Amino acid sequence: MFIHKTTYRVRYADTDQMGYVYYGNYARLYEIGRVEALRSLGFSYKEMEDSGVMMPVYENKSRFIAPTLYDDLLTIKTTINSLPAARVVFHYEILNSSEKLVHTGETTLVFVKIENNRLTVAPKNLLEKLNFFFEK
Repeated sequence: MFIHKTTYRVRYADTDQMGYVYYGNYARLYEIGRVEALRSLGFSYKEMEDSGVMMPVYENKSRFIAPTLYDDLLTIKTTINSLPAARVVFHYEILNSSEKLVHTGETTLVFVKIENNRLTVAPKNLLEKLNFFFEK
């Protein structure tokens, strides 16, 4: 299992008229979490795309537990529970400044060859970087 934590400070632009983080912004928080998680491994989305593979979102799930507010320092915990193949599932837990769980989510992304828009397997260098966390 691979786990990574990153932080994000809520800005005015993230909130709605009620002062809560707008629900549509949670997908952006997921992206921040997963990009930073992969970056922590020394893996770059940009380099992957430059090599001809992209990762579009296939499925997105969200569960709202409590509102998050302007200026909250959120912790985005991103977890990969199993080694990717043609798809990878990211799990998210978002905690507020008081370390209270306020949101959970999950995204499934697939690996696609840019040249023909067809499914492919996870890049070898990503699997090499993740293998350590899944060896028994």
